[in-house]
Amino acid sequence: METKKGLPGTGLATRRSLVHYLQDRQVGAQGRLAERGFESQLNSLAARSLPQMLREHQLNLGTLDKVFASQWLNSREVVCGTKCNKLFRLDVHSGQITHCPLMVDREPPRAGSLPGCGIHAIELNPSKTLLATGGKNPNSLAVYQLPTMDPVCLGDIQGHKDWIFAIAWVSDTVVVSGSRDGTLALWQLDRELFHETIDSHSSSGIPVYGHIRPVDVVDISTDSPHPSHHHVRALAFSSRNQELGSVSLDGYFHLWKAQSNLSRLLSIRMPYFGGNVCMTYCDELSLYAVGSSTYVSFLDPRQPQDNFWALHCREFGTSVCSLSHNRDIITLGTVHGSLLFYDVRAKKFLEDSREICQDSSAGSGRRMLKLTCSRGWINQETIWADQTVNLNQLPSCLYTHCYNWPDMKLFVAGGPLFSDLHGNYAGLWS
Repeated sequence: METKKGLPGTGLATRRSLVHYLQDRQVGAQGRLAERGFESQLNSLAARSLPQMLREHQLNLGTLDKVFASQWLNSREVVCGTKCNKLFRLDVHSGQITHCPLMVDREPPRAGSLPGCGIHAIELNPSKTLLATGGKNPNSLAVYQLPTMDPVCLGDIQGHKDWIFAIAWVSDTVVVSGSRDGTLALWQLDRELFHETIDSHSSSGIPVYGHIRPVDVVDISTDSPHPSHHHVRALAFSSRNQELGSVSLDGYFHLWKAQSNLSRLLSIRMPYFGGNVCMTYCDELSLYAVGSSTYVSFLDPRQPQDNFWALHCREFGTSVCSLSHNRDIITLGTVHGSLLFYDVRAKKFLEDSREICQDSSAGSGRRMLKLTCSRGWINQETIWADQTVNLNQLPSCLYTHCYNWPDMKLFVAGGPLFSDLHGNYAGLWS
């Protein structure tokens, strides 16, 4: 006898089993459509189930200071950027660290330039053939060839005048960077440049790369009611709508069409403002999620602002410093060293199926699922001399995390929240 059973949280009632799935694969286009629908539901179920199964394996980063950015390069390597301005590949199986040379500006920095802030952003293009990050001068955009990490070009001509905080690819050869100086820069890469730099590198054995300028620069600070808080902190691209979202510390969300130039579509003063620092785009629901020290806000730019909603950080007892998404699940990295998982469709946090308690949310009998990371390493010489600090009470701030979904792995990294403290944390959750 057949029964209709919906997958948890999907709201869909479908006649599904492995037998039906295999039968659908044999009946042409209609079957393939059903197959895709079933696979989509399976992927959504996996996104909800994986966090319950993750276990931590801490990784040793030596004396590096605070990992700000990370991305998976392949099934066993992650590339990371740090506050101490190091770019390196980390083998999560062996723990081996391979440092990558940073590209240097053609012109020496001006006297009185701001000290380096480190590498805050690393992004791969859609085909995973290029990687964009910061240069030795954190104001410059560096592009590397993958998988070799050979230097391709450095955007150090008429670009940003302050640190790059955010990067987003809008196509395989077009990338946008956002800076602390309140500007967005659009860079177009010439494919011939890739071949020229690679050929020069191969023949000489010395890294050779081009120096490029942006095709468009937009200054959002001119419209900001708070010019001192106009820093661009996060970018997120919607491949479905071909639109780019940006958020800045002044509490504004801007939506852009990024093609041969940057064209602003709209600007929204976010109803909840408190140091916006991270953002992700949820394709399934066409939502941008913005994380800050006080709220996580959800907005669809195509809907009235009355439809925005937000989670106050007191609801989960911490502030957010990194966000990512898969299907309907938003992963939150917090300043207190924990990972939380929010179901956007159901508008609630995932619960820990292993624990039942009396003080949980009404009706469920379960606690919110929370993965707590190890403390990591802190250089005790940087502890304030005039204060007594218990190292066990200093959790790592999770500045970055990234999923390898095919292998069901999660890389998490960060370091101490306080800028004066030197330390790091890195862990593989699998």
